[in-house]
Amino acid sequence: MGYFITFEGVEGCGKTTQIKLLSELLAARGIHAVLTREPGGCPIADKIRSILLDAENRALSPLTELMLYAAARSQHVTEVISPALEAGKIVLCDRFTDATLAYQSFGRGIDRGVIDTLNVQACQGVSPDLTILVDCDPQIGLARARQRIEATSGPREERFELEELAFHQRVRAGYQQLAVDQPERFLIIDGADTIEGIFATISTQVLARIPEALRAVC
Repeated sequence: MGYFITFEGVEGCGKTTQIKLLSELLAARGIHAVLTREPGGCPIADKIRSILLDAENRALSPLTELMLYAAARSQHVTEVISPALEAGKIVLCDRFTDATLAYQSFGRGIDRGVIDTLNVQACQGVSPDLTILVDCDPQIGLARARQRIEATSGPREERFELEELAFHQRVRAGYQQLAVDQPERFLIIDGADTIEGIFATISTQVLARIPEALRAVC
């Protein structure tokens, strides 16, 4: 089996930049890694992503939102994540099940048991070996995210960025609680540090944790 690394954090925390940098570092060292994201990661899941993140769909109910995430994840795991792990590859995923817990349970208030049940079905036995949480003040993160959105010429994926600050504060608290509950899996990174400083910490930790057998797989 391969090694599954997920990146998590509030909007604008910098995780997407960091996961790309890690992918480039691993490639430079001859370590094969599959870079993917949620929601999305494959054609069907990408179509669901367009529904979930489109600001025009703000009437989407919390339960509908949750089920769409589960559907996208099931397809993503089936098409991308499971095959890569079974082939002995490292998988780097921008968000996974912890995002659903942070956003839909802590943020939206959906019962944790409902989410856990859906995640068990969608994940088909797949779970992260390491989760990197880039912890960031939501006010700072939202400012960064809005700046990024304004500079983007493509679809405006901003449905969550338009949520009130209190929602994002609950999401951050949720992530922090998840990390406390599973300290052996989570690596918490200070998102207030520089891009270079954050990456130095992440790269050192990841290279130390990747199983030796996977370091020469190309």
